[in-house]
Amino acid sequence: MITMEAFGGRRLHIAVVLAVVAVLWSVNTRSPPDSIVRTNADYDPCCAYPCDNQGVCLSYPDRSYVCDCTNTGFSGINCTSADFLTWVHHSLKPDPEKLHNLLTSDWWLWDVVNNVPFLSDMAMKYIFISRGDQVDSPVRFESDHSYTTLDAYFNETYFGRTLPPVPDHCPTPMGVAGPKQLPDVDELIKRVFLRRKFIPDPHDTNLLFQYYAQHFTHQFFRTNYTKGPQFTKGLGGVDSSHVYGVTEHHRRAIRLNKDGKLKYQIIDGEHFPPYIKDTPGLDMELPPYVPVNADTTFALGHPFYAMLPGLFVYSVIWMREHNRVCEVLKDEHPDWDDERLYHTAKLIITGEVIKITIEDYVQHLSQYKVRLRFKPDVIHGSRFQFHNRINVEFDHLYHWHPLVPDGIKVNESYYTVMDMAFSVKPVFVHGLDNFIRAMASNRAGKLSARNHGKATVPFLRKMLLNSRTIRFRGINEYRKRFGLKTFTDFMDLTGDEELARDLQDLYGDIEAVEFYVGLLTERDSPSLTPLAMVNIGGPWSVKGLIANPICSPHWWKPSTFGGDRGFEIVQTASLQKLLCNNMKSGCEGISFKVPPGTA
Repeated sequence: MITMEAFGGRRLHIAVVLAVVAVLWSVNTRSPPDSIVRTNADYDPCCAYPCDNQGVCLSYPDRSYVCDCTNTGFSGINCTSADFLTWVHHSLKPDPEKLHNLLTSDWWLWDVVNNVPFLSDMAMKYIFISRGDQVDSPVRFESDHSYTTLDAYFNETYFGRTLPPVPDHCPTPMGVAGPKQLPDVDELIKRVFLRRKFIPDPHDTNLLFQYYAQHFTHQFFRTNYTKGPQFTKGLGGVDSSHVYGVTEHHRRAIRLNKDGKLKYQIIDGEHFPPYIKDTPGLDMELPPYVPVNADTTFALGHPFYAMLPGLFVYSVIWMREHNRVCEVLKDEHPDWDDERLYHTAKLIITGEVIKITIEDYVQHLSQYKVRLRFKPDVIHGSRFQFHNRINVEFDHLYHWHPLVPDGIKVNESYYTVMDMAFSVKPVFVHGLDNFIRAMASNRAGKLSARNHGKATVPFLRKMLLNSRTIRFRGINEYRKRFGLKTFTDFMDLTGDEELARDLQDLYGDIEAVEFYVGLLTERDSPSLTPLAMVNIGGPWSVKGLIANPICSPHWWKPSTFGGDRGFEIVQTASLQKLLCNNMKSGCEGISFKVPPGTA
C-alpha cells in the first residue's frame, strides 16, 4: 500500500532529480562570460544577426562580437542552447501554424469551450497572456536608435520598436543578404502589389469592416511626418482619441460643455457633429492639398475622418453614442456636473470600443472558432503588465489598403474611391442609414499581393520608402522573433510560381525580402490575413487592447463607469447594438460580413 508519506517522498525525489538535471544542463550548455567571437568579416558582424532567441549583439572595432544572452533562457556563443526549463517550455509549446489551423477549424471541442464558462475563461486567459508575453514590456527600442535608450520608455514622441534597425554601414540594406540596393519602389509596386482585377475577400468581409479597421487604428497610428517616420503624435494605445481628439485643446473645442455631451448640430432631423466654424480655435491640421471649408467641413476627433464618408459614418455613430451614454448617466446621477459626466462617458465609450474590437472585429479577422470574449478579470493576479507602447512595425503592418475596393454601390448609385475623396456628400445624398447598409453589403478586397487599388498607391509608396528610412529588418528576422519558422525560399513564402519568380528577380535572396513585402506576399491562411500577419500583429493588438488601464484590477469595476448601468453598457456592447442605438432603422443583422445571398 502506497502511503501519503511515500507519495510525498516520491515527489521530493522527482523534484531533486529535476533540479540536478537542470543544474547539469545549465553547466554543460552555458558559455563562458563575454565569449567574444573573432570573425574574418570586413563588415560589422552584427549585420549578419548572429544572436538567436532575442540575444543582443555587441560588436567591436576588430570585427569581433559577443551575444548577450542574459534572461533569454538560452546560452552559448550565439544564444542557441536552451536552458533546461526553457527546453521543457519550448517542447510543450504548440507549433504556431498548427495551433492557428486548430483554432480556425470546425472542431467539436470549440462548441464545448464556448458553452462552458470556466473553459471559455481559461481559453481567453491563455490568449491574452500568451500574446502579451510576446511583446516587450517595457519596450526596449525606439525608432531612432539601434540600441537601448531611456527614450524608448520615457520619450513618447517616438514609436516603440520590436527589433532594432539594420546596423549602419552593412554590406546590404538587409544586413548581409540580397542586393546592395533594394528594388525600385515603383517597379516593386507594379510587379507585386498593384491590382490586376479586384479580388474579393473569401470570408465575405464587407466595407463596414474595412472602415472600422481604419477608424479604430488611426487613434494610435498617427505618424508625425513633420519630424520623421520614426515619430508619432499618438499615445500608447486605445485612448478613444479618434472620437475625442489627441490634445486637450482639441477635446475642449468639440465639447458642448453641458451634460457631458459633445457638440452636435441637427441636419434633416438627425444629430451630426459640428462644423469647424462652430469650434472656435480648432486647427484640423490637414495637409494643404485637402480642401477645407470652415462652413461645411465637420470638426471630428480625427481630422482625416471628415475626408472619407465611411470614416465620417463611424465618427457620427460614436458621437451619438457618447451623447446617449451621457443621458443614461445624467438619469442615474442628476447631481453630476458636466465634467464628471463627460469623463465617465469617455470611459464607457473606451470600454465599448475595446469590447466591439475584440468580440466583433478580431473575431471576424481571426476566423477563430473559439469565441473571443472581453473578460479582463481572467488575467487579474497574473503576470500580465498593464503598459503599452505602439510599435512602428505595427503601424506598417496595418497598411491594409487591399481591403479597399475600386468603389461602392449605394442604392442605384456607384461611387469610385476618388468620387468619395475629400467629400462626405454621399452620406447626405442617400442618408446615414442607407449608407451604413451599403457599407454592410459591399465586399472588401482580399488582403494579399496584387490587390492594391491605384487610388491608394501613393500611401503604399510612402510607407515602403519610410520602412527603408528607418531600416526595418527582413521578414524572416521578424518571423524568428515571433516564434515562426523562417521561409526557406520564395515558393515557400508565396505558394505562387509567378509571384515567387518576381520576388526572386527583385530580391535574389529570401533573407532580403522586406518586412511588409513578406507580410503581403505570404500564402493564404484560414484567417483574413496571412499567417505571419496574424502571429506578428496579434500580440501587439491583444497587448494594446487588454493593457488599457480600464482593464486593470482597480479600474475594472462598476464605480469606474458610473455604477451598474454604465458597467452593463460596456459588458453588453456589440457592433449591432452600437448601430441599433444610433440609427433610425434597419440595423438588425448588420455585421462585418455581407448579408447572405449578396452578389
